[in-house]
Amino acid sequence: MALLEIRGLTKDFGGVRAVDGLDLDAAEGEIVSVIGPNGAGKTTLFNLVTGMTRPDRGEIVFDGHGIVGLRPSQIIELGIARTFQNVRLFPEMSVRENVMVARHCRTRSGMLKAVLRPPSFRREEAETREAAERALAFFGARLVGWRFDTPARSLSYANRRRLEIARALASGPKLLLLDEPTAGMNPHETGELIGLIRRIRDEIDVTIVLIEHDMRLVKGVSERVVVLDYGQMIAEGRYDEVASNERVIEAYLGRKASPA
Repeated sequence: MALLEIRGLTKDFGGVRAVDGLDLDAAEGEIVSVIGPNGAGKTTLFNLVTGMTRPDRGEIVFDGHGIVGLRPSQIIELGIARTFQNVRLFPEMSVRENVMVARHCRTRSGMLKAVLRPPSFRREEAETREAAERALAFFGARLVGWRFDTPARSLSYANRRRLEIARALASGPKLLLLDEPTAGMNPHETGELIGLIRRIRDEIDVTIVLIEHDMRLVKGVSERVVVLDYGQMIAEGRYDEVASNERVIEAYLGRKASPA
């Protein structure tokens, strides 16, 4: 069963067509990698799915709900969370506080309760704190070893990447969109992330769609690979199928060689 269904998705920016009549599905429990050369429309696709950009044409259906026109806050409430190509954390806030922010979509207390702090607010605050720490603990020693009150700015770049994934998980998603999650990571850290992505799918039951240039990660986690070029899907299938596809090779390198 498709959790995410995209049909005829199109987006123009001036005279440039970033996404061109795209059809794409992601089934429940699937790990799908979206690859393609720079400028292929990959991040624009994520922006369209999460409501940060509105399509010119096309439909996006998530878990049976049409989501075109919804605000990003409404889309995350439905269960779509994402990370960004450029890490977007609150650098002066603590590790824990950065993750607690993601639970805002699951809380109901307003400004008045935040000021008066009745028992219901304190219970919700404690639940939010616990959910944040569970998300951090999922990363094992990599995050549990951190002091949760450490400012995010003090973390290494790779750990900022991990923290951003933890924050996305804390929102309780059904679908997790990862935009170049290995950017800035060394080969050892990339290998760790391969195992983490599988665990997120298997242990938390989250469907994952990721954008990535590191073919080691794509090959290591993907059940299906979708290749975009100039906003269109030019190939789809298992990694070994798309890696040997002549159109994919030409899109990446302009000559007959493997993109890996």
